Amino acid sequence: MKLKGADILINCLLEQGVDTIFGYPGGAVLDIYDALYRSGKINHILTAHEQGAAHAADAYARVTGKVGVCFATSGPGATNLVTGIATAYMDSVPMVAVTGNVGLNFLGRDSFQEIDICGITMPITKHNFIVKDVKELAETLRKAFYIANNGRKGPVLVDILKNVQIDECEYEPEKPLPPVPFDVKAEALGDVVKEIENSKKPVIMAGGGVIAADASALLHQLAKKLDCPVAYTLMGKGCIPESDPLCLGMVGMHGTTAAAKSIIAADTLI
Repeated sequence: MKLKGADILINCLLEQGVDTIFGYPGGAVLDIYDALYRSGKINHILTAHEQGAAHAADAYARVTGKVGVCFATSGPGATNLVTGIATAYMDSVPMVAVTGNVGLNFLGRDSFQEIDICGITMPITKHNFIVKDVKELAETLRKAFYIANNGRKGPVLVDILKNVQIDECEYEPEKPLPPVPFDVKAEALGDVVKEIENSKKPVIMAGGGVIAADASALLHQLAKKLDCPVAYTLMGKGCIPESDPLCLGMVGMHGTTAAAKSIIAADTLI
């Protein structure tokens, strides 16, 4: 079926299971908001500022485990997302930020509210895209979600030009690509087991990956089996009960003395 780019965007979001978007409308994304309204299938939460939309999408991803999504217009709207995108990047939170931009004919001409948001966010995204052709839109959005939620999670930005939002092309729905599991070689795992068995003072340092993988119970089982104390990073907080005798507390600048001294004294750090 033939659809406008804005409608393709909304359909691709539905493909990915998106049910909530945080955003603030503006001139360069009005066609996207019209498509969102026509669809009526995704809940949009209007924030008072684009920075709030980015932080809300980040928080939504942390709480639900799904990819957070936010919308912003071109220029100042896009740049207002930067702090929220950087937060998601530093904490490995899956997020897709969709921004609008000027039309292809106006790109690179210092047009009204034109900004190179891809250049600005390059250091704080896993990847970013600028979509100049409507035929590339669906594939780009699918790639964005795959990258955001695969491996070490993080934010991806998709900048969609104005002409792409109104141009039409054929659209065929597709199922989302499943994440690729990390392949651990048996011999490498065997080496790790030997190292742990030979250790006299092992310590586990658990990070945000434990929370993201929903592996707190497995971590607890491992710690009990090894009778090994556990320290956690700020992003790993909650992976083990504070009341557990094996819990050393948080490590780092604001951590506990016990966690810091144990890691320094450990002969094997897991």
